[in-house]
Amino acid sequence: MASTLCSRTSSSCSTILSASTLRRRLPLVGAFCVLSFGLSNLCLSSSLKTGCAQSLPFVSLLRSKFGGQSPAKSVRTIKMASSSNTVPSIVVYVTVPNKEAGKKLADSLVRERLAACVNRVPGIESVYEWKGEIHTDAEELLIIKTRQSLLEALTEHVKANHEYEVPEVISLPITGGNPQYLEWLKNSTRD
Repeated sequence: MASTLCSRTSSSCSTILSASTLRRRLPLVGAFCVLSFGLSNLCLSSSLKTGCAQSLPFVSLLRSKFGGQSPAKSVRTIKMASSSNTVPSIVVYVTVPNKEAGKKLADSLVRERLAACVNRVPGIESVYEWKGEIHTDAEELLIIKTRQSLLEALTEHVKANHEYEVPEVISLPITGGNPQYLEWLKNSTRD
């Protein structure tokens, strides 16, 4: 059975992904959406908006887990600037060509205290233009948590230890979270 995504602005629905494909890719897609856009931007309110994530098949799961709770009640969060026990922190995305390269780079980032934690997400597929040609490659995504002040040193470390001519290094700010985790992140990275 195919899952469908419906446009709120038209009366037609189009088949996008099979249910099994959606189940396999949902954790990565969900993690990316939450990291990139924040849970509050998934429009879990009862009113529907055009272009909102509510038309996606997994929103009912999110609504059942988070919809009845305000973020202040469900998770104790802090703003980064409000605590002296934390520092401005970021999440950095780096792609690598394979598992071995991912393990080697993740280990060196943590060992050098350039990162508190590196999540390795296997099985992503990247489509990109390089030197005038479109490429599709299997890669592994590294999700790196670190201090904002270490971005330049982390970028130089990746460039020096990566086989790509131009490795991907992009960062997103961490604007809040579990105070104990953010304090651990501070204590696990170099000053």
